Amino acid sequence: MNDYPVRVDAHRDASLSRWLWLVKWLLLIPHFIVLAVLWIGLLVVTLVAYLAILFTGRYPPALRTYTIGVLRWTWRVGYYGYEALGTDRYPPFTLADVPDYPARFAVAEPEHIPRWLPLLAWLFALPHLILLGALTSAVTWNTPEGYRTSMSVLGAAVLILGLALLFTGRFLDGLHDLLVGIARWQLRVMAYLTLLTPRYPPFRLDQGGMEPPAEPSGPPAAPHY
Repeated sequence: MNDYPVRVDAHRDASLSRWLWLVKWLLLIPHFIVLAVLWIGLLVVTLVAYLAILFTGRYPPALRTYTIGVLRWTWRVGYYGYEALGTDRYPPFTLADVPDYPARFAVAEPEHIPRWLPLLAWLFALPHLILLGALTSAVTWNTPEGYRTSMSVLGAAVLILGLALLFTGRFLDGLHDLLVGIARWQLRVMAYLTLLTPRYPPFRLDQGGMEPPAEPSGPPAAPHY
């Protein structure tokens, strides 16, 4: 059962273009440019939020909304692009939640964030970052012809998914679920590092498009969509 306050959902398209994934990198260039600026803003906002929590114990609501919006936008672009290839629907240019888009991200607002957490969250997150780095960092090797090439486990999985779609028209659901699970793990860790939630992320790869159902225990907290 899952009761972690970060929710990452993905609804795969019923049918996908065989070839569109080959040019998605080009179609996503405008998003990459905007996200580069937004992520610079996110670093500044996170630093300000750390200081605010450290001295006041509160996460400023406007900063929280911005941070959730950037992570939400990043997940939509990743799901359309090369994190899962799960949809051919072009992601919208907005920080707001889009209820009918196939990829969604939400965080339940915590009742309390410890004032000391900004000092240690990065340290507590190191084991997660090491494991995720092993999955997403590229390994470089030399070919017999003398060329250097590199690829990560994540990149190899996306390539296999795309080639299967291109040559057979079949979408490998098991591989898609694995990729969504890795993305879900990454987003949980990012939510913890940005202090959207003080709950330590689980060392668990929850695969599949939908979050596991939560164990019923009183009224659930409303997710911040």
